[in-house]
Amino acid sequence: MAQLGGTFDASQVDPNQPHETLPPGEYRVQIIASEMRVTKAGTGQYLFMEMEILDGAMAGKKLFDRLNLINPNRQAEEIAQRTLSAICHAVGRMQVTDSEELHFKPLVVKVVVDKEGYNQTKGYKAVANAAQAPQQAFQPPPPRHAAQYQTQPQPAQVPQPQAAQYQSQPQAVPQPQPAQYQSQPQTVPQPQPAQYQAQAPQPQPAQYQAQVPQPQPVQQPAAQVPNPAPSASGVGPWRRMG
Repeated sequence: MAQLGGTFDASQVDPNQPHETLPPGEYRVQIIASEMRVTKAGTGQYLFMEMEILDGAMAGKKLFDRLNLINPNRQAEEIAQRTLSAICHAVGRMQVTDSEELHFKPLVVKVVVDKEGYNQTKGYKAVANAAQAPQQAFQPPPPRHAAQYQTQPQPAQVPQPQAAQYQSQPQAVPQPQPAQYQSQPQTVPQPQPAQYQAQAPQPQPAQYQAQVPQPQPVQQPAAQVPNPAPSASGVGPWRRMG
């Protein structure tokens, strides 16, 4: 065991966050903290900046950058000054004496991933000039769903005229159909039974009686009396003598 030389209060110190590499692209951020620090060699100073991502799937994630504003290497100083100038143009502050003047002002930073898997900043620009396509590339579903969700309420306003058309259909169709149905029985008078009676006259029974011949008296054949055969004497049949 080892004595710490006092009581350490962790609530007063921000804990280190595990390393998390952000996908390359452009992010809308704001500077939330900054300070001048001395280089390890002790021969220069650099501006350390802590930035926070404002929106998207990576909202709340942190980015860091350091600008070698005071350095024996002239080229390193020029690179740091150009980067600081880009930040000033992005937030609209052309002259600054304290880095705090750049805090909490939205701007866009371009992020890449180096060979070791760490993020590096490669430029700054104003939000108005930011290309939103790279940010959407990291989370294509949310913007698409959001766009579809916004377009769905717009067609929802269309059904109202459709309901008006549906109501106009019963208004356009008055109630003449029952009248036409009643007019049809009026156009059909009741002479049909009369025609039926006229078509069926009653002379047919008379014709039937006329066609039936009267029974003719039966003519009975007269009895044929055989003629008596003549006798051999030539005398006719005998007659009764009275």
